Amino acid sequence: MPIENQEMRRRTFLGAVAGAAAAAGLSPGSGAETQAILPNVLFVMTDQQRADTISALGNDRIHTPNMDRLVRRGAAFTNGYSTCPVCVPARYTIRTGCEPHTTGIYHNGQPDLVPEQAAGMEERCGAYLARTMQGLGYRTFGMGKFHTLSRTEDIGYEVHLRGEEMYGSQKDRELDAYASFIAKEHPHFNFIEDFMGERSAHYYVPQTSPLPPELTVESWAADRAVEQIKSADARPYFGLVSFVGPHPPIAPPIPFNRMYDPDAMPNPIRGDAAVDHLDEQIPWMNHAVWAEDINDSLARKIRARYYGKISHIDQCLGRILDAVESRPDADNTVIVFYSDHGDHLGDHSGWQKESFFDVACRVPYLVSWPAKIAAGQVRNELVCLTDLFGIATGAAGKQELRQGHDVLGVLAGTAPAREHVIGLYGVPGTPRFKIMVRDQEWKYIYFANGNAEQLFKMDEDRNEVRSRITDKRDVADRMRAVAVEACKRANVNRALNDQGLVAFPNQPRALQRILQFDHSRGISGFPKKPGEVKRGTLA
Repeated sequence: MPIENQEMRRRTFLGAVAGAAAAAGLSPGSGAETQAILPNVLFVMTDQQRADTISALGNDRIHTPNMDRLVRRGAAFTNGYSTCPVCVPARYTIRTGCEPHTTGIYHNGQPDLVPEQAAGMEERCGAYLARTMQGLGYRTFGMGKFHTLSRTEDIGYEVHLRGEEMYGSQKDRELDAYASFIAKEHPHFNFIEDFMGERSAHYYVPQTSPLPPELTVESWAADRAVEQIKSADARPYFGLVSFVGPHPPIAPPIPFNRMYDPDAMPNPIRGDAAVDHLDEQIPWMNHAVWAEDINDSLARKIRARYYGKISHIDQCLGRILDAVESRPDADNTVIVFYSDHGDHLGDHSGWQKESFFDVACRVPYLVSWPAKIAAGQVRNELVCLTDLFGIATGAAGKQELRQGHDVLGVLAGTAPAREHVIGLYGVPGTPRFKIMVRDQEWKYIYFANGNAEQLFKMDEDRNEVRSRITDKRDVADRMRAVAVEACKRANVNRALNDQGLVAFPNQPRALQRILQFDHSRGISGFPKKPGEVKRGTLA
């Protein structure tokens, strides 16, 4: 933008803020002018979106004009990682700026702490991001999926509107802002048990949303975000819009359900079974979600619907970006777009997440701030979700990195690139524990179960189908030493013994199915006899 146009926009912005401050009863010198200099910060996240699902970054099969718009707006990091690639730990990493050894969360469950750790999350990690930003002078809002340990946990937003995936009770459904919206504004749809699609045995069966596109949880979250962005509040805003999709069930609304021809989708990429399933979590999870025998034809259909959900989210994102651009301070608005983890989608003969293959742990990671960050950059430095805390607080002028790295400094050329990304999953000192070390060239993964290892040369083998653990033992040993060093801190040090990383004889897990029904309607599973099925009425 020419300098004279930037100055005109700045003056318009300051005038608008002054008017908003006056309307709010704030006098000159009350802090409104100072606050106006601070950028807005908007985080937009998806759930279970792979990094390779953005058209502008090389996927010519998908239509994502608004994600492409964000790629052009700033910097796109192609090596963005989720350091614990499953919903709950990833989200606590984002809101705390701390890794699993500090949050205590290594999987979808409660914290697993050691005696020297404080009981409370904010006692261990510091104030949550939204609460921190509020303390820096920001009005804060969040809408969508949060997946907090307690459904009603206060995580620091002034305006907090939840639209979660499932309801464990009638009370949960009543407390959910999205479910309440449907019940009050569109009661003719309130009979639906699963607004996002059927789960359990249909988790990876391609579906169509039971709702029209304007009433999905994604559209609802976007509409609420637009309302907040357009608020006349004189303070800068920090907002999080957290979309539920494209997390399964794979149920895009009409017409996104028929946007992609399954025959135009690629087949899954598979390597040798001994490499693909060295991580026993993959076949175990395949069975848990009824995905153990998905063939290529069905996999292509699933991917077509998965892309449809992403394109629906992209349309919702466009409304949010339009709202940002309608404000005079658009150039002074930081937008970060990311996901909590990816999805195998049949690659490595796997489904779901929770592995350290790139398809599960590498995520979209787009950072833009037109006033400060040059547009149209594609960067290959290593970044991760832990770094988001420092991006928000750094933009606010009081950077707090915690256990993250200075991404804004990397972009400005004032901070070195991150040397390693360390990934952790599973409670340390148990057979479920695994650790990833990723540097610019190599990825090393250690599995406590069976004392197993993988090593991939990422610049030559992006699909991770050829493990180099045998012919590059020197590299593996160097990376393993980094893993050992990373475990020399409280909590995760349970993964160490005198010999280094704790190992267990290979222990296959007993297979089980995951049942996910609408408990708010009194449904907890399949009936023992078909005739005993419950209708599932409202309480």
